[in-house]
Amino acid sequence: MPIARITEYLDLHRIKYQRISHSPAYTAQEVAARAHVSGWDLAKTVVVKLDDDLVMAVLPASEHIDLGFLAEIVGSESVSLAHEEDFVDKFPGCDLGAIPPFGNLYGMKVYVAPELAEDDYIFFSAGTHTELIRLAYDDFEWLVEPEMLPFAVVH
Repeated sequence: MPIARITEYLDLHRIKYQRISHSPAYTAQEVAARAHVSGWDLAKTVVVKLDDDLVMAVLPASEHIDLGFLAEIVGSESVSLAHEEDFVDKFPGCDLGAIPPFGNLYGMKVYVAPELAEDDYIFFSAGTHTELIRLAYDDFEWLVEPEMLPFAVVH
């Protein structure tokens, strides 16, 4: 179970968190609605291909990635949304579309939109379409060490 991997990691580091169960939802906006969380507070994880590397882009559920701007600010020649076949084996046990933003657990660099740091807490899918985790943003930042970049745009 992917939730066990995340909660064990949080417990190991003595991080306080809350598990939030909700009815099945498959888009970030559906998850936010079913879990009664603002789309601005819910983080979605998008796997992006920068040149030949897979990275995580973590942004508010209500926003979209500006791929061209992301490529420009990280200095990549090519950038695209990764295809399922590019990463399906990297996240064992995780439901597609419910990848937690802990790239450090999966050997991936993490870029995070600065809007997520504006709130005290971050909510994110815990690897399933029925459960979220809520933890202090400062704890997320300490554990994951993401690079903060302004790649998200309101759509």
